[in-house]
Amino acid sequence: MSDNTFEVSSRRHFLARQSMGIGSLALTWLLNQEGALAAPAKPDFVRPVYDLTPKTPPAPPRARAMISLFMQGGPSHLDLFDPKPELTKRNGTSFTGDIKYDNAGQASAKLLGSPWKFQRHGQCGMELSELLPGLGGIADEITLVRSMQTGVNNHGQSINALNGGRIAAGRPVLGAWLTYALGTEGQNLPAYCVLTDPGGLPVIGVDNWTGGWLPSLYQGTVIRPTEPRIPNLDPPPHLAGGVQRRYLDYLDRFNRDHLEARPGEQDLAARISSYELAARMQTAAKEALDISGESAATQTLYGLDDPASREFGTRCLIARRLVERGVRFVQVCTGNQNWDHHGGILKQLPAMCHKVDQPSAALVRDLQQRGLLDSTVVAWGGEMGRLPVVQNEKNVGRDHNTYGFSMWLAGGGFKAGHVHGATDELGHKAVDDVVTHSDYHATLLNLFGLDHQTLVFKRPNGNGSLVDGQPARVVQGLLA
Repeated sequence: MSDNTFEVSSRRHFLARQSMGIGSLALTWLLNQEGALAAPAKPDFVRPVYDLTPKTPPAPPRARAMISLFMQGGPSHLDLFDPKPELTKRNGTSFTGDIKYDNAGQASAKLLGSPWKFQRHGQCGMELSELLPGLGGIADEITLVRSMQTGVNNHGQSINALNGGRIAAGRPVLGAWLTYALGTEGQNLPAYCVLTDPGGLPVIGVDNWTGGWLPSLYQGTVIRPTEPRIPNLDPPPHLAGGVQRRYLDYLDRFNRDHLEARPGEQDLAARISSYELAARMQTAAKEALDISGESAATQTLYGLDDPASREFGTRCLIARRLVERGVRFVQVCTGNQNWDHHGGILKQLPAMCHKVDQPSAALVRDLQQRGLLDSTVVAWGGEMGRLPVVQNEKNVGRDHNTYGFSMWLAGGGFKAGHVHGATDELGHKAVDDVVTHSDYHATLLNLFGLDHQTLVFKRPNGNGSLVDGQPARVVQGLLA
């Protein structure tokens, strides 16, 4: 065998041993010539910077801030927002369709018509319960969605879906996504504030405002329902003034040296930012949370003269003051299961409405009077509604329903004086213009100039997003 023959044979055997052939080499060459090969992934040589400086969204925004009035527990849409003459007509008869109970032990198939009357409000003629006279007064300013749906019948999972995009826990919530994408207009207050209820935290607790796997800089900051609303704002007398400033500067130098030696440690970077923000908040937060300078007319508007609505009204007024000062996202919570009326609905539902109705309506009116409503979304709702059948006949209530329920929105680009979607004739399931939690998120992001498909955060196992690959649409019928 000649030397040349040996070389050819060796090359052939080499290629065969590498599980390749001449055809594969030719195909690779042709694909490269046609530009069909994917470009190799390029490493990120510059580490991303995460901060709260204001950022311009990809598209012109209609909304710049959002206030979420979170009614945890599941307000009964059938008794507040969604009149059903057929349900009233068939009151006491048996429900014959498929139904899913949360509490099968107290379940009943007996239909329960609403004990409360509905009437039309505003020029739009929106039908609302007699339990919501305040909301009736702003009917021409809101969009009422009667076709919300999450499809999972438990509180925690439905909250996760409406807050974080999926029923799984531990995901970043809407407020965290907005602050991650847009930062905040004011640098002396947290970008994302949560005003909790004296009755306790909602179901799933602090996970309601978690940053999840986003840098911890974007999680919500709790403002307590009683004084001091933010603890430890005032330094001890012996550290006040220049002494504190020199101490903080000294600490900052140590922290930044520590961070420089550990690039990419986002929790450490967030902690440094928190120290800096805390120093600025000593003045700014106390001023923002102090409502004593508000006029008597404004305080009366929010129901502060009524013991039943004073506490919630105070938090709604603070929410307006925070947005006025550049805070991006504010959540005002009701207490743990306050709206979860498995029993006692005849007394407890009117009491909850008395607590929140006037302050909620006042917030919309006040924002409008100050020229802030056009750029501020106000969202009112819980994680579910209630079933059209009676639960616990001796102490009348309604069980969970996430297959069709209601919420309302105002400002920030939403239609005014509009009713969207519908449930079936008994109010059990959404049947027309259904709005899923993913549709809701896509629509909100759109109003902030963001795209639900491109707003992502790079993770080791792939990009994460709020919608997370689920079917989602911007609901044009909700937009002004």
